[in-house]
Amino acid sequence: MMMRGGTSKGAYFLEEDLPADAPSRDRVLLAAMGSPDPRQIDGMGGAHPLTSKIAIVSKSKRPEADIDYLFAQAVVEEARIDVSPTCGNILAGVAPFAIERGLVAADQGTTRVRIYMVNTGSLCEARVATPGGKVDYEGDARISGVPRSSAPVLLNFLDTAGSSCGALLPTGNAVDTIDEVAVTCIDNGMPVVIIEARALGLTGYESCEGLNADAKAKARIESIRLKAGPLMRLGDVTKKVVPKMTLVAPARDGGSICTRTFIPHMCHEAIGVLGAVSVATACVMPGSVAARCAAVEAGERKRVSVEHPTGEFTVELETCNASGVVTVTSAALLRTTRALFDGEILVPHSCLD
Repeated sequence: MMMRGGTSKGAYFLEEDLPADAPSRDRVLLAAMGSPDPRQIDGMGGAHPLTSKIAIVSKSKRPEADIDYLFAQAVVEEARIDVSPTCGNILAGVAPFAIERGLVAADQGTTRVRIYMVNTGSLCEARVATPGGKVDYEGDARISGVPRSSAPVLLNFLDTAGSSCGALLPTGNAVDTIDEVAVTCIDNGMPVVIIEARALGLTGYESCEGLNADAKAKARIESIRLKAGPLMRLGDVTKKVVPKMTLVAPARDGGSICTRTFIPHMCHEAIGVLGAVSVATACVMPGSVAARCAAVEAGERKRVSVEHPTGEFTVELETCNASGVVTVTSAALLRTTRALFDGEILVPHSCLD
């Protein structure tokens, strides 16, 4: 099934329909998406990282989850499937897909689906509108980057802190210095390196096109990323899509903070779901690079509006302040999804040899 999940688009597969061993599975997925090719002309990919994504879904054997979700990124111009990160946008379509495929029985009104995110070993509870016991994609919920309204999907992330790096602050510090630049390395569902834009001689309000054309800035960002990888317990990240790199600046459209995110070598037209959660978390952590320029409301429940090039992303955080140490106990956000196509993707027989 091809689905839009949040501001991404991808192919959703049942695990049982794919080869069991990873090399054979990856050959099939690359052929299905049309990689490697900048246009992905021989497959179903959309010639962009945000539209070359894959969800592999199965019924979970874990008592705390209903289904398992493995995210896979088909790298557009390389013969490579990357399963090191997860994706919160594609996650928005996982519960509806599981209901459509009969992995989860729909309730009347709203169905709660507990999802185990295989890539990171963390849990998310998704709430899906199911009037009459069927998934409803129509509704009045709107998110930045999607032209029409849809039914809301509420995602409540239960234990994402340190899901990829082993700790919320994998270096043990709220601020580190890499290449003489102050950074915050954080992982609350997505490993992210946060840099104040002005530290690189930028404003943080540049267009994606302008940043993608700025070879000097991109080289500095990549140098920091490659050095941050080992510090964040991710090892050599040369061929990985994590950590994401986020430039921050004071909000200018009524939000909490303004961002420009690289995924990792192209400036994202928006910001990833879990990337936004990590940035929002950094905003409430005293001393972090993000906190220096963020405007965040008081109280234990905080709504952090993360501005990005095409709109904003609101993350609701539950926090606890014990003896001056801020802990984020839960993070929730709203996404939308829509089923686009249901059928069969044809791949060459040689992929199955």
